[in-house]
Parts: sequence; C-alpha cells; structure tokens
Amino acid sequence: MEKTVSEAIAYRRSVRIYKEDIELDNEIVRKCLLNASLAPTSSNMQLWEFYHVTDKTKLKALSKACFDQPAAKTAKQLVVVVTRKDLWRKRSKANLDFLKKGFEKTTDKKDSTREKFVLNYYKKLIPTLYTEFLGILGALRFIFFQIVGLFRPIYRQVRKSDMRIVAHKSAALAAQNFMISMSAVGYDTCPMEGSDTLRIKRILDLPWGAEINMVIACGVRDDKGVYGPRFRIPFEEVYHKV
Repeated sequence: MEKTVSEAIAYRRSVRIYKEDIELDNEIVRKCLLNASLAPTSSNMQLWEFYHVTDKTKLKALSKACFDQPAAKTAKQLVVVVTRKDLWRKRSKANLDFLKKGFEKTTDKKDSTREKFVLNYYKKLIPTLYTEFLGILGALRFIFFQIVGLFRPIYRQVRKSDMRIVAHKSAALAAQNFMISMSAVGYDTCPMEGSDTLRIKRILDLPWGAEINMVIACGVRDDKGVYGPRFRIPFEEVYHKV
C-alpha cells in the first residue's frame, strides 16, 4: 500500500548505500517518472527530459562520472534529470497547437478574450523571452524591462542566465515529484549534484543545448545507507507569517 503524501515526505531520506540483493521494478520507476512529468513548470514549457538508466555498462560509466560516490556506486538504477531550454520553440508550439484545438471546440464568447491573450502569450511573449544571440538580446531585454519597471510592476528575470534558472527550477520541481513518488512505494533515492556533467552528457549522447540538472540514485536503502538522524533548522527560524 502506498504511503500518504506526508508519510512519503517523512520517509524520504538521501540514501547513500543501497541493498545489493534487491532490484527495482522498471515499470514502477517509470510510473514515478510519469508523476515527475506532472510537476508544475513555468509557462507549461516542460523544458525537461528524464533518462532512466538501467543498463549496467551505462550505470558503471555514470557512477565514475559521479566520482564513484557511494550513492552512485551502489545504486540499482539512475535517473538523470536534464533541462532542454534549447527546445523552447518546439515546446511552445506544442502548447500553442493544444490550446488552439481547445478553443476550436468552444462557442462561448467569454473565451475570446482569453483565447487572444493565451495565443499571444505563446506567439509573442515566449519568443521575446527565449530568443537569444550571444547574451546580447537578454541584456537589452533586461535594460528595457528595468526601465518599464520604474513605472509599474514588471517581470525582471529576462536575461539568458535567468531563463536557464527558470528551466532548472522547473526540472527540480519534477525531480522532487519523482523522489516523493519513489518514497511512496518504498523505494529510495539520493539527488546528486557532485558530478562531471560534461562526461554525463557524452555518456547519454546529449546535444550541446542540454544541461544536467541532477543525477538521482535509486534503490532500496541498506541499514547503513542513511548516515544519521535528520537535521533541520528549527522551523521557527525559517517560517515567517506576514
């Protein structure tokens, strides 16, 4: 029986050593990755990909690229979360085509204003934010938006580096969905940032525009896999009611 959300969150730990004799069900891990794809994402752009690695040769190569840290070396499977900001045109068009079909089915006049706004959002605003040339367009956008911001609230994260951060934030949300889903079915994970991302891209044959968000080790925890009690800063220090 699957755990509740709260139970799954409480059960989840960054597990660094996995049991050697327990394999994972590929289909269950795949379903957890399906849950990852349902995570919220900026402008519904879904600029992510998930590489579910089960091949022993690839696992060994990826472990080396992750410096053979225990979580990677003992993992039964690995999931590599990848950002694909370079696919923004394709993903924007997919959203646009989907929305157009939806609006074709309605005759409600109230939807006409919403239709105009939404379609312009993907036809005009998204290209304005994502089109780039050597970082120059991003710098120009930043200056323009800062000037407009003197007179009214405006979105200010418009540089090339800002859009990378947006893609990575969305990918991280998806990764959390995956890890909580794994926890709910009794599987364990460990998100790893310590890795040679260039080597990982080569191992997975990823294109130049792809970026590694994180590598997630997967398995069933060994008794030695959790290194100690959970420590968190007192909640009162991080909670602020306004």
